[in-house]
Amino acid sequence: MPERFDVAIVGGGPGGSTCAWRLVRAGLTVVVIDQKDFPRDKTCAGWVTPPVFNALQINTDEYGQGRVLQPIRGFRTGLIGGDDLETRYDEIVSYGIRRCEFDTYLLNRSGAELRTGRPVRSLIRSNGSWQINETYEAPVVVGAGGHFCPVARMLGARSVPNAFVVSAQEVEFVASDEDLRRGSVEADRPELFFCDDLKGYGWCFRKGSFLNIGLGRVGAEHLPDDVENFVGFLRERGKVVAPLTARFHGHAYQLYEGVRPKLADDGVLLVGDAAGLAHPKSGEGIRPAVESGLIAAAVICDRHQAYDDLSDYAELIEARFGPARSRMPSWTWLPESWLHWTACRLLGSQWFTRRVVLDNWFLGQSV
Repeated sequence: MPERFDVAIVGGGPGGSTCAWRLVRAGLTVVVIDQKDFPRDKTCAGWVTPPVFNALQINTDEYGQGRVLQPIRGFRTGLIGGDDLETRYDEIVSYGIRRCEFDTYLLNRSGAELRTGRPVRSLIRSNGSWQINETYEAPVVVGAGGHFCPVARMLGARSVPNAFVVSAQEVEFVASDEDLRRGSVEADRPELFFCDDLKGYGWCFRKGSFLNIGLGRVGAEHLPDDVENFVGFLRERGKVVAPLTARFHGHAYQLYEGVRPKLADDGVLLVGDAAGLAHPKSGEGIRPAVESGLIAAAVICDRHQAYDDLSDYAELIEARFGPARSRMPSWTWLPESWLHWTACRLLGSQWFTRRVVLDNWFLGQSV
Protein backbone atom coordinates (compact mmCIF):
# COMPACT_ATOMS: atom_id res chain seq x y z
CA MET A 1 0.00 0.00 0.00
CA PRO A 2 1.27 3.52 -0.80
CA GLU A 3 2.30 5.78 2.10
CA ARG A 4 -0.56 8.21 2.72
CA PHE A 5 0.00 11.94 3.35
CA ASP A 6 -2.18 15.05 3.40
CA VAL A 7 0.10 16.78 0.86
CA ALA A 8 2.88 15.58 -1.44
CA ILE A 9 5.41 18.15 -2.61
CA VAL A 10 7.64 17.41 -5.60
CA GLY A 11 10.82 19.46 -5.26
CA GLY A 12 12.82 20.35 -2.16
CA GLY A 13 14.03 23.82 -3.15
CA PRO A 14 12.94 27.05 -1.40
CA GLY A 15 9.39 26.96 -2.78
CA GLY A 16 8.72 23.35 -1.84
CA SER A 17 10.41 23.46 1.56
CA THR A 18 8.68 26.73 2.48
CA CYS A 19 5.28 25.31 1.55
CA ALA A 20 6.05 22.16 3.55
CA TRP A 21 7.20 24.18 6.57
CA ARG A 22 3.96 26.15 6.70
CA LEU A 23 1.77 23.06 6.14
CA VAL A 24 3.53 21.04 8.86
CA ARG A 25 3.10 23.94 11.29
CA ALA A 26 -0.63 23.81 10.50
CA GLY A 27 -0.75 20.14 11.50
CA LEU A 28 -0.79 18.45 8.07
CA THR A 29 1.29 15.42 7.15
CA VAL A 30 3.63 16.26 4.27
CA VAL A 31 6.14 14.38 2.16
CA VAL A 32 8.76 16.15 0.05
CA ILE A 33 10.10 14.13 -2.89
CA ASP A 34 13.20 15.25 -4.80
CA GLN A 35 15.30 13.47 -7.39
CA LYS A 36 18.50 14.83 -5.81
CA ASP A 37 20.09 14.07 -2.47
CA PHE A 38 20.81 17.13 -0.31
CA PRO A 39 23.08 19.06 -0.04
CA ARG A 40 23.05 19.57 -3.80
CA ASP A 41 24.34 22.29 -6.10
CA LYS A 42 21.91 24.70 -7.75
CA THR A 43 22.73 27.06 -10.60
CA CYS A 44 22.08 30.47 -9.04
CA ALA A 45 23.93 33.67 -8.20
CA GLY A 46 22.76 33.09 -4.64
CA TRP A 47 21.55 36.20 -2.91
CA VAL A 48 18.54 36.68 -0.69
CA THR A 49 16.90 39.98 0.30
CA PRO A 50 15.87 40.77 3.90
CA PRO A 51 12.12 40.40 3.13
CA VAL A 52 12.75 36.74 2.27
CA PHE A 53 14.42 36.08 5.62
CA ASN A 54 11.53 37.90 7.30
CA ALA A 55 8.91 35.81 5.47
CA LEU A 56 10.78 32.65 6.45
CA GLN A 57 11.16 33.86 10.06
CA ILE A 58 14.91 33.25 9.92
CA ASN A 59 17.26 35.08 12.25
CA THR A 60 20.23 36.02 10.09
CA ASP A 61 22.66 35.94 13.02
CA GLU A 62 21.62 32.38 13.76
CA TYR A 63 21.67 31.32 10.10
CA GLY A 64 25.17 32.76 9.65
CA GLN A 65 26.63 30.44 12.30
CA GLY A 66 28.65 27.98 10.23
CA ARG A 67 27.09 29.00 6.89
CA VAL A 68 28.03 31.57 4.26
CA LEU A 69 26.03 34.77 4.77
CA GLN A 70 27.68 37.68 2.96
CA PRO A 71 26.13 41.12 3.66
CA ILE A 72 25.64 43.24 0.52
CA ARG A 73 25.86 47.01 0.76
CA GLY A 74 26.30 48.01 -2.86
CA PHE A 75 26.77 46.96 -6.48
CA ARG A 76 28.90 47.67 -9.51
CA THR A 77 26.91 47.74 -12.72
CA GLY A 78 27.28 48.49 -16.43
CA LEU A 79 27.42 46.91 -19.87
CA ILE A 80 29.79 44.04 -20.61
CA GLY A 81 32.84 45.74 -22.05
CA GLY A 82 31.77 49.16 -20.76
CA ASP A 83 32.49 51.28 -17.73
CA ASP A 84 31.57 50.49 -14.11
CA LEU A 85 29.12 52.48 -12.03
CA GLU A 86 29.26 51.94 -8.27
CA THR A 87 26.16 52.30 -6.10
CA ARG A 88 26.45 52.17 -2.30
CA TYR A 89 23.77 51.82 0.36
CA ASP A 90 23.85 52.86 4.00
CA GLU A 91 22.36 49.54 5.14
CA ILE A 92 22.49 45.87 4.22
CA VAL A 93 20.20 45.43 1.21
CA SER A 94 20.77 41.73 0.57
CA TYR A 95 22.78 38.70 1.61
CA GLY A 96 24.91 36.29 -0.36
CA ILE A 97 24.23 32.63 0.37
CA ARG A 98 25.34 29.28 -1.01
CA ARG A 99 22.34 27.41 -2.39
CA CYS A 100 23.71 24.04 -1.26
CA GLU A 101 23.59 25.35 2.34
CA PHE A 102 20.45 27.49 2.14
CA ASP A 103 18.25 24.88 0.47
CA THR A 104 19.40 22.12 2.82
CA TYR A 105 18.71 24.32 5.85
CA LEU A 106 15.15 25.10 4.68
CA LEU A 107 14.40 21.49 3.79
CA ASN A 108 15.66 20.07 7.08
CA ARG A 109 13.77 22.60 9.21
CA SER A 110 10.49 22.04 7.29
CA GLY A 111 9.53 19.10 9.51
CA ALA A 112 8.23 17.17 6.50
CA GLU A 113 8.97 13.54 5.68
CA LEU A 114 11.86 13.64 3.19
CA ARG A 115 12.25 11.24 0.27
CA THR A 116 15.32 12.51 -1.57
CA GLY A 117 17.29 10.86 -4.34
CA ARG A 118 14.01 9.59 -5.78
CA PRO A 119 12.90 10.91 -9.19
CA VAL A 120 9.19 11.03 -9.99
CA ARG A 121 8.48 8.40 -12.64
CA SER A 122 4.69 8.23 -12.49
CA LEU A 123 1.88 10.50 -11.33
CA ILE A 124 -1.61 9.03 -11.45
CA ARG A 125 -4.94 10.55 -10.37
CA SER A 126 -7.40 8.01 -8.95
CA ASN A 127 -10.42 8.30 -6.66
CA GLY A 128 -9.66 11.87 -5.62
CA SER A 129 -6.00 11.24 -4.80
CA TRP A 130 -2.64 11.34 -6.54
CA GLN A 131 -0.30 8.38 -6.51
CA ILE A 132 3.39 9.13 -7.07
CA ASN A 133 5.57 6.24 -8.23
CA GLU A 134 2.80 4.00 -6.84
CA THR A 135 4.59 4.58 -3.52
CA TYR A 136 3.17 7.81 -2.06
CA GLU A 137 -0.43 9.00 -2.06
CA ALA A 138 -2.01 12.39 -1.28
CA PRO A 139 -5.17 14.27 -2.27
CA VAL A 140 -3.13 17.30 -3.37
CA VAL A 141 0.29 17.63 -5.01
CA VAL A 142 2.46 20.76 -5.07
CA GLY A 143 4.83 20.99 -8.04
CA ALA A 144 7.99 22.72 -6.82
CA GLY A 145 10.66 21.04 -8.92
CA GLY A 146 11.85 24.04 -10.91
CA HIS A 147 11.58 24.64 -14.64
CA PHE A 148 11.76 20.92 -15.46
CA CYS A 149 9.38 19.87 -12.70
CA PRO A 150 7.57 16.65 -13.72
CA VAL A 151 4.31 17.98 -12.25
CA ALA A 152 4.57 21.13 -14.40
CA ARG A 153 5.27 19.02 -17.48
CA MET A 154 2.23 16.87 -16.73
CA LEU A 155 0.04 19.99 -16.63
CA GLY A 156 1.50 21.27 -19.90
CA ALA A 157 3.04 24.28 -18.15
CA ARG A 158 6.32 23.84 -20.07
CA SER A 159 4.69 23.77 -23.52
CA VAL A 160 3.02 27.18 -23.42
CA PRO A 161 3.65 29.06 -26.69
CA ASN A 162 5.34 32.49 -26.54
CA ALA A 163 6.76 31.91 -23.06
CA PHE A 164 10.09 33.66 -22.42
CA VAL A 165 12.66 31.20 -21.11
CA VAL A 166 16.02 32.27 -19.69
CA SER A 167 19.03 30.00 -20.14
CA ALA A 168 21.89 30.46 -17.69
CA GLN A 169 25.33 29.09 -16.90
CA GLU A 170 27.05 29.52 -13.54
CA VAL A 171 30.14 28.36 -11.68
CA GLU A 172 30.92 28.64 -7.96
CA PHE A 173 34.35 27.71 -6.64
CA VAL A 174 36.84 28.35 -3.85
CA ALA A 175 39.50 30.96 -4.67
CA SER A 176 42.73 31.43 -2.76
CA ASP A 177 43.17 34.43 -0.47
CA GLU A 178 45.92 35.68 -2.78
CA ASP A 179 43.73 35.45 -5.91
CA LEU A 180 40.88 37.22 -4.12
CA ARG A 181 43.24 39.97 -2.98
CA ARG A 182 44.64 40.46 -6.48
CA GLY A 183 41.16 40.60 -8.07
CA SER A 184 39.07 43.75 -7.73
CA VAL A 185 35.70 42.18 -6.86
CA GLU A 186 34.73 43.21 -3.33
CA ALA A 187 32.78 40.91 -1.06
CA ASP A 188 29.98 43.36 -0.19
CA ARG A 189 29.50 44.63 -3.78
CA PRO A 190 28.38 42.10 -6.41
CA GLU A 191 29.06 43.10 -10.03
CA LEU A 192 26.27 43.03 -12.63
CA PHE A 193 26.93 43.65 -16.32
CA PHE A 194 24.28 43.56 -19.03
CA CYS A 195 24.55 42.13 -22.53
CA ASP A 196 24.52 44.65 -25.38
CA ASP A 197 21.03 43.59 -26.49
CA LEU A 198 19.75 43.92 -22.88
CA LYS A 199 18.28 40.42 -23.03
CA GLY A 200 20.53 39.12 -20.28
CA TYR A 201 23.26 39.95 -17.81
CA GLY A 202 26.33 38.46 -16.20
CA TRP A 203 27.24 38.53 -12.52
CA CYS A 204 30.35 38.14 -10.45
CA PHE A 205 29.82 37.68 -6.74
CA ARG A 206 32.31 37.04 -3.96
CA LYS A 207 31.04 35.20 -0.88
CA GLY A 208 33.72 34.58 1.69
CA SER A 209 36.32 32.48 -0.07
CA PHE A 210 33.91 31.57 -2.87
CA LEU A 211 33.52 33.24 -6.26
CA ASN A 212 30.27 32.88 -8.16
CA ILE A 213 30.31 33.80 -11.87
CA GLY A 214 27.43 33.36 -14.26
CA LEU A 215 25.31 34.75 -17.05
CA GLY A 216 21.69 34.31 -18.04
CA ARG A 217 19.78 35.53 -21.08
CA VAL A 218 16.55 35.02 -22.98
CA GLY A 219 17.25 32.36 -25.58
CA ALA A 220 20.06 29.81 -25.51
CA GLU A 221 21.58 30.32 -28.95
CA HIS A 222 24.01 33.10 -27.90
CA LEU A 223 24.66 31.85 -24.35
CA PRO A 224 28.04 30.08 -24.80
CA ASP A 225 29.51 33.07 -26.65
CA ASP A 226 28.13 35.52 -24.09
CA VAL A 227 29.55 33.51 -21.18
CA GLU A 228 32.99 33.32 -22.83
CA ASN A 229 32.88 37.04 -23.59
CA PHE A 230 31.88 37.87 -20.01
CA VAL A 231 34.64 35.78 -18.42
CA GLY A 232 37.13 37.42 -20.79
CA PHE A 233 35.84 40.84 -19.75
CA LEU A 234 36.25 40.01 -16.04
CA ARG A 235 39.84 38.88 -16.62
CA GLU A 236 40.73 41.80 -18.89
CA ARG A 237 39.58 44.29 -16.22
CA GLY A 238 41.43 42.45 -13.45
CA LYS A 239 38.21 41.65 -11.63
CA VAL A 240 38.93 37.92 -11.54
CA VAL A 241 42.43 36.45 -11.66
CA ALA A 242 41.67 33.10 -10.01
CA PRO A 243 41.65 29.99 -12.21
CA LEU A 244 38.19 28.48 -12.69
CA THR A 245 38.59 25.27 -10.71
CA ALA A 246 35.05 24.03 -11.43
CA ARG A 247 32.98 23.76 -14.58
CA PHE A 248 29.96 25.86 -15.55
CA HIS A 249 26.54 24.35 -14.90
CA GLY A 250 23.46 25.11 -16.97
CA HIS A 251 19.96 26.01 -15.91
CA ALA A 252 16.72 27.34 -17.41
CA TYR A 253 13.62 29.06 -16.06
CA GLN A 254 10.52 30.76 -17.41
CA LEU A 255 9.97 34.45 -16.76
CA TYR A 256 6.73 35.79 -15.33
CA GLU A 257 6.20 37.63 -18.58
CA GLY A 258 4.81 37.02 -22.05
CA VAL A 259 2.06 34.57 -21.05
CA ARG A 260 -0.19 33.91 -18.10
CA PRO A 261 1.33 30.82 -16.46
CA LYS A 262 -0.63 27.70 -15.66
CA LEU A 263 -0.71 27.52 -11.87
CA ALA A 264 -3.37 25.03 -10.76
CA ASP A 265 -5.45 22.04 -11.78
CA ASP A 266 -7.50 19.35 -10.10
CA GLY A 267 -5.61 18.69 -6.86
CA VAL A 268 -2.40 20.34 -8.14
CA LEU A 269 -0.63 23.64 -7.45
CA LEU A 270 2.62 24.92 -8.96
CA VAL A 271 5.04 27.21 -7.12
CA GLY A 272 8.28 29.03 -7.91
CA ASP A 273 10.09 28.21 -11.15
CA ALA A 274 7.73 25.28 -11.74
CA ALA A 275 5.01 27.93 -12.10
CA GLY A 276 7.16 30.29 -14.18
CA LEU A 277 7.27 33.03 -11.55
CA ALA A 278 10.86 34.30 -11.95
CA HIS A 279 11.08 38.10 -11.84
CA PRO A 280 10.83 39.39 -15.44
CA LYS A 281 13.67 41.93 -15.09
CA SER A 282 16.23 40.24 -12.86
CA GLY A 283 15.30 36.58 -13.27
CA GLU A 284 15.31 36.35 -9.46
CA GLY A 285 13.46 33.24 -8.36
CA ILE A 286 14.01 32.70 -4.63
CA ARG A 287 11.60 35.38 -3.41
CA PRO A 288 8.76 34.35 -5.80
CA ALA A 289 9.35 30.72 -4.83
CA VAL A 290 9.13 31.44 -1.11
CA GLU A 291 6.09 33.71 -1.42
CA SER A 292 4.21 31.38 -3.78
CA GLY A 293 5.00 28.47 -1.43
CA LEU A 294 3.41 30.38 1.44
CA ILE A 295 0.37 31.27 -0.69
CA ALA A 296 -0.03 27.65 -1.81
CA ALA A 297 0.11 26.46 1.78
CA ALA A 298 -2.54 28.98 2.83
CA VAL A 299 -4.87 27.86 0.03
CA ILE A 300 -4.42 24.20 0.92
CA CYS A 301 -5.13 24.86 4.60
CA ASP A 302 -8.25 26.85 3.74
CA ARG A 303 -9.74 24.20 1.45
CA HIS A 304 -10.20 21.48 4.11
CA GLN A 305 -9.59 18.59 1.68
CA ALA A 306 -11.74 20.11 -1.11
CA TYR A 307 -9.03 20.28 -3.77
CA ASP A 308 -11.02 19.83 -6.99
CA ASP A 309 -11.06 23.58 -7.71
CA LEU A 310 -7.94 25.53 -6.74
CA SER A 311 -8.45 28.45 -9.12
CA ASP A 312 -8.34 30.93 -6.24
CA TYR A 313 -4.62 30.19 -5.96
CA ALA A 314 -4.07 31.72 -9.42
CA GLU A 315 -6.05 34.78 -8.36
CA LEU A 316 -3.91 35.20 -5.23
CA ILE A 317 -0.68 34.85 -7.24
CA GLU A 318 -1.82 37.54 -9.65
CA ALA A 319 -2.84 39.77 -6.74
CA ARG A 320 0.64 39.36 -5.24
CA PHE A 321 2.82 39.59 -8.35
CA GLY A 322 0.50 41.42 -10.73
CA PRO A 323 -0.58 40.10 -14.13
CA ALA A 324 2.12 38.78 -16.44
CA ARG A 325 2.70 41.31 -19.21
CA SER A 326 1.52 40.17 -22.61
CA ARG A 327 4.91 40.64 -24.29
CA MET A 328 8.47 41.80 -23.79
CA PRO A 329 8.92 45.60 -23.87
CA SER A 330 9.06 47.02 -27.39
CA TRP A 331 12.38 48.79 -26.82
CA THR A 332 14.21 45.43 -26.67
CA TRP A 333 13.49 45.00 -30.39
CA LEU A 334 15.16 48.26 -31.41
CA PRO A 335 18.18 48.04 -33.76
CA GLU A 336 21.30 46.88 -31.90
CA SER A 337 23.11 50.18 -32.34
CA TRP A 338 20.16 52.08 -30.82
CA LEU A 339 19.91 49.61 -27.95
CA HIS A 340 23.61 50.02 -27.17
CA TRP A 341 23.38 53.81 -27.28
CA THR A 342 20.30 53.81 -25.02
CA ALA A 343 21.76 51.27 -22.60
CA CYS A 344 25.03 53.20 -22.23
CA ARG A 345 23.16 56.31 -21.18
CA LEU A 346 20.66 54.64 -18.91
CA LEU A 347 23.23 52.46 -17.14
CA GLY A 348 25.54 55.45 -16.86
CA SER A 349 22.88 57.33 -14.91
CA GLN A 350 23.25 57.03 -11.14
CA TRP A 351 19.56 57.78 -10.63
CA PHE A 352 18.30 55.19 -13.16
CA THR A 353 20.73 52.53 -11.98
CA ARG A 354 19.84 52.94 -8.32
CA ARG A 355 16.11 53.62 -8.49
CA VAL A 356 15.14 51.38 -11.40
CA VAL A 357 17.77 48.68 -11.97
CA LEU A 358 18.78 47.99 -8.36
CA ASP A 359 15.96 49.17 -6.06
CA ASN A 360 13.17 47.97 -8.34
CA TRP A 361 14.47 45.12 -10.51
CA PHE A 362 17.00 43.40 -8.28
CA LEU A 363 16.04 44.29 -4.71
CA GLY A 364 12.26 44.45 -5.13
CA GLN A 365 11.99 47.44 -2.83
CA SER A 366 8.90 48.71 -4.64
CA VAL A 367 6.99 45.54 -3.78
